Amino acid sequence: MGGHGHGHGHEPYTIPDYKIYKVEDIPELMNTKRALACQGLKDPWLRNEVWRYNPKEFGTEKSRFRLFFYRGFRTGFAAFLITIAGTAIYDKMYPSEHGHHGDH
Repeated sequence: MGGHGHGHGHEPYTIPDYKIYKVEDIPELMNTKRALACQGLKDPWLRNEVWRYNPKEFGTEKSRFRLFFYRGFRTGFAAFLITIAGTAIYDKMYPSEHGHHGDH
């Protein structure tokens, strides 16, 4: 009853070991680290951003753009075509009474 175990068979989230994320592996973050060091600063949380730059986990910038831009494109385009066809059928079945009659 109640509770969180709904028996859906989903694996619980696993938290990866923090040691697998290295700022040194990401050129963009190394630039940030160096820029901060030039000002005598250090960001101890910079490692938390490494996953965002890992193409295996977050994709490349190009793939993220494509996903953002084209997500739902097929469904939207299909709806557009159905709307155009529906409008054309409706216009044939119920022609406009305000059409041009040529008696101007």
